[in-house]
Amino acid sequence: MLELTMATVSGTDAGATAGMLMADAPSEPGAVLRVGRDKAVCRLVAPEDWLFVSRAHLEFVCGPDGTWQLTWLRGSQPDPSSEVRLVMGEYAQPLVYGGTVPLPRGGAGEVVIQDRTGPRSVNVGFYHEV
Repeated sequence: MLELTMATVSGTDAGATAGMLMADAPSEPGAVLRVGRDKAVCRLVAPEDWLFVSRAHLEFVCGPDGTWQLTWLRGSQPDPSSEVRLVMGEYAQPLVYGGTVPLPRGGAGEVVIQDRTGPRSVNVGFYHEV
């Protein structure tokens, strides 16, 4: 099971969080969870006017062996208006636009989508229950 929690944060104070959303999916081959602005395809949805988040921005996909991978989906623009990083404990890794990284089996962490133009972010926590 992969469990996701999403918080949208605006302002310079991390206390300015606007709500928390949750989603999960069993660790079965082909299971997919998406994060973005499009309610039709995403289980976790950021505010529609937060254009630094693509309509479908992140995709979590379960592989044939029950492990999950994260992809920063390429949007309609050649260059993104956000930065994405994967944080696990003290370790932080920037994701490449259009890139994919495996998530640790049984691990937990956070994916941060940071607006390049202002103090706003979408923080997606993940926990892979084995």
